[in-house]
Amino acid sequence: MRFVDVIRKKRDGEALSEEEIEAFVSAYTAGEIPDYQASAFLMACFLRGLNDEETSALTDAMMHSGEVIEWKLPHTVDKHSTGGVGDGVSLAIAPIVAACGGKVAMMSGRGLGHTGGTLDKLESIPGYCAQISADRFQEIVKEVGASIIGQTERLAPADKKLYALRDATGTVESIPLITASILGKKLAEGVDALVLDVKAGSGAFMKTEAEAKQLAKTMCAIAGKAGRRVSAFVTDMDRPLGNAVGNSLEVIEAIECLKGKAPDDYTELVYAMSAEMLCLCGVADERDCRERVVRSVEDGSALQTFRRMVEMHGGDVSYIDDPSKFPRAKHERVVCAPRDGYIASIDTERYGLAALLLGAGRNRKEDAIDHAAGISVLKNTGDFVRLGEPIAILYSNDEGRLKEGEQTLLGAISYEERQTPRKPLILLKIV
Repeated sequence: MRFVDVIRKKRDGEALSEEEIEAFVSAYTAGEIPDYQASAFLMACFLRGLNDEETSALTDAMMHSGEVIEWKLPHTVDKHSTGGVGDGVSLAIAPIVAACGGKVAMMSGRGLGHTGGTLDKLESIPGYCAQISADRFQEIVKEVGASIIGQTERLAPADKKLYALRDATGTVESIPLITASILGKKLAEGVDALVLDVKAGSGAFMKTEAEAKQLAKTMCAIAGKAGRRVSAFVTDMDRPLGNAVGNSLEVIEAIECLKGKAPDDYTELVYAMSAEMLCLCGVADERDCRERVVRSVEDGSALQTFRRMVEMHGGDVSYIDDPSKFPRAKHERVVCAPRDGYIASIDTERYGLAALLLGAGRNRKEDAIDHAAGISVLKNTGDFVRLGEPIAILYSNDEGRLKEGEQTLLGAISYEERQTPRKPLILLKIV
């Protein structure tokens, strides 16, 4: 087939066949289609949309563009978050689920823009190697119960190429394309079950609950068609999650969670998702799974599992034993409330951008990250503050970044005389 005819067909709003979609993914992965034609195809999909059959076909083609792992283990499971601010819960969830009998095979990404990346957080731990082979990935999951790695060259290579192109062509915010990108990778991992955390709000890619619900339902439907057990939580990202924004800060918060000492909202999400993963992959029923999660934290087995996972990836476990070893940023600035009042709302994306300005994130994939940079969130939505009361602490190894970071953070907050009720953290669950 001539690929220009496929572009025209989608441009004109017609549905593409499974064969046409598979041919596009296969040819682009092999370098047989130039970027300018692939860009035109993506824009046509972005503007005209894809129906469920097309989305399913695109997901399947992405999944089979490379190797698909076959596990010879029971209870394999993964989770995926669509990205937020202070969203380091994977670091706590994976060892909790593993300590309770699940087998967590997690392929994660790096941060770009205002959202953080799980791999960047893990690489705050000296020596942690996320780029390992699929064979080594399987060995660690089998021995420890959990492994968190970066995308390999052999798993869903089409997504790696297409995501970079979508980012450069303004075609990221498309539910069918997001679905195929996420599930193409996750299904290639070959796990039995998948739990999704779809963020909604100012700090998420999906700005409204309705958009997040649509994305969650689409992903659940497509993953279900592929024979996976799947469920999704739609969670609030109109406020930072937990008290830490930034790479090593979020690792420390995850360690605190594994000791039973994390903020309430962080702990709520970790426990809910961990129990759901255990239930979905068949470890036990819902009530027993929740009890196992709590017990794994109380008896220390979850923390020891995290320590063992880090060790198997080459990380220095002394940082897990003593988190005070993580380097502190050379410069700090306490941000204070400009008035009395209740914090009515936070533009959470601006908190993420403030962390980026401090050095905790990257604008381009090749940008270096300051692992010690970030924000300690002292006050959140619904809290009452007095004029001059500390609301956050900024950290950076570049003193010149603090002023702009402070201005960005202060501009993210609105105040009211009366308290605004907080929305629940977990807005809804979809199965």
